[in-house]
Amino acid sequence: MTAAAPYRWATKGDINAFFGLMLDNIANMVLLVSLLEAGWGLPASFSLRYMIPGTALGVVVGDLAFTAMAFRLARRTGRGVTAMPLGLDTPSTFGMVFFVLGPAFQLAQKRGLDVTQAATAAWHVGMWSLIYSGLFKLACVPLAGWVRRSLPRAGLLGSLAAIALVLISFLPLLDILHDPVVGLVALVLILTTLVARVELPLGIPGALAALVVGSVLYYLIHAFAPAAGGAAAATATGSVEHVWFPTEWLAAWRFDWLDAASEALNYLPVVIPFALATVVGGIDCTESAAAAGDEFHTPSIIAVEAVATLVAATSGGVIQTTPFIGHPAYKAMGGRAGYTLATAVVVGSAGIVGYFSTLYAVLPLAAVFPILVFIGLEITAQSFAATDTDHYPAVALACVPALAYLAMLFVDPVMGEAKMGLTDLSAALAGRIATLRVLSGGFIVTSLLWASVLAALIDRRLARAAAFCVVAGAASLIGVIHSPHVGSPIGLPGQLPPVPAGCPSPLELAAGYLCAAVGLCCWWWWDRRPGGVAVAPTEP
Repeated sequence: MTAAAPYRWATKGDINAFFGLMLDNIANMVLLVSLLEAGWGLPASFSLRYMIPGTALGVVVGDLAFTAMAFRLARRTGRGVTAMPLGLDTPSTFGMVFFVLGPAFQLAQKRGLDVTQAATAAWHVGMWSLIYSGLFKLACVPLAGWVRRSLPRAGLLGSLAAIALVLISFLPLLDILHDPVVGLVALVLILTTLVARVELPLGIPGALAALVVGSVLYYLIHAFAPAAGGAAAATATGSVEHVWFPTEWLAAWRFDWLDAASEALNYLPVVIPFALATVVGGIDCTESAAAAGDEFHTPSIIAVEAVATLVAATSGGVIQTTPFIGHPAYKAMGGRAGYTLATAVVVGSAGIVGYFSTLYAVLPLAAVFPILVFIGLEITAQSFAATDTDHYPAVALACVPALAYLAMLFVDPVMGEAKMGLTDLSAALAGRIATLRVLSGGFIVTSLLWASVLAALIDRRLARAAAFCVVAGAASLIGVIHSPHVGSPIGLPGQLPPVPAGCPSPLELAAGYLCAAVGLCCWWWWDRRPGGVAVAPTEP
């Protein structure tokens, strides 16, 4: 017998794979800081000093663990194993900014705290939210199969598609088109190389080419035509201090954030669906890797992402880590374990050493954000590809509540700047906006439940659809979904503020879902009676 050849853990293909994985993570960190600053007024310097180092540390722990798992699998099988890619979850980045950190920061300011105190309070809530996410994922390790079977794929992936298509792909386009020469060139490079799979000369990575070409165009325009369209005047921040070796994040290890545990519970309806999505995504990623020839242990993959999330949370991080979908693509590039190791080193050092602040200050958003458009399109495409064709309408339905949230992103600031409330509008318009808020409230859970109901109906499982309607009714009764109030507070109807005029109340919404459930149960019973048409062989 001849000895197995040594594992070639680093090849030329790791270069392409590294730039794709690394830039994805850097783009998510840029997104976190820029959205918090531009959308909510949370200072970039605070995010860079307190949130980014711990967030980057989660990537370090996860990618180092996946690198070690690749070495172990290669020794056992004697094959050229490609490590499982891990990084920051893009849907969660949007979710944490818009549904947790931003609202918590705004709420703290309304309590009379100054900007720094409010940012600290939001940071503590974000850490706890991430701890709850990590604990939930850890609990799912032995239950991964049951979780996957309990919720229809159309529901889980539909809610992801809603985030991906409506927010991840749409919002970056605003910055891309704000600087069209830079943004459109970079976007076309991304779409040509990563979506259409057209290789650049010399095998140059598409993500790197888009970033370099976009940045060069930006600075050329800024140097020779600084007033061109008024667009070439903003990088990621415009101006921000360069933070080297930040130490403020180490305050997380003093555990001053423990008091925020109860406040963070209000955000569980946002946090848990995102965590559940990464658990199911981790299972899917493991199966995808197995189909490509690398059979990793599924519970171990989920355990690594859970532990990495907890390490990030207890170190000041605010974004959960997750296995990335693209393992087969990285394997096709020729990647082995070198690209995950390099990503851990670069992303970790960027956050902890502090040169991420330099990248954040000099990289134009129009050159960075096209990679997010690709991610959004990829998640949406994967959501449909991994769903039965019969369930496509359910995935599409899941996107509808997200459209309402997208509209409210612009309606609320406009009304705030005009110092207008619903009482300043006509009764018809006020009712429309109030109902729009109801549809947007808790849209992630709404998307999951609506898609689950429709998927069950398509499968002719009426009793199962009725059960999801009952869950939706209970969720709407306490404000988990369809909250008519700004900030979507959770509580029993008597504990919440009065419902705006012309807006459906939580009791009405719960009654509507309950009536639908009763009707479906009666229909199910009617079709199962002797002589009726059987609804489904596996019902309920």
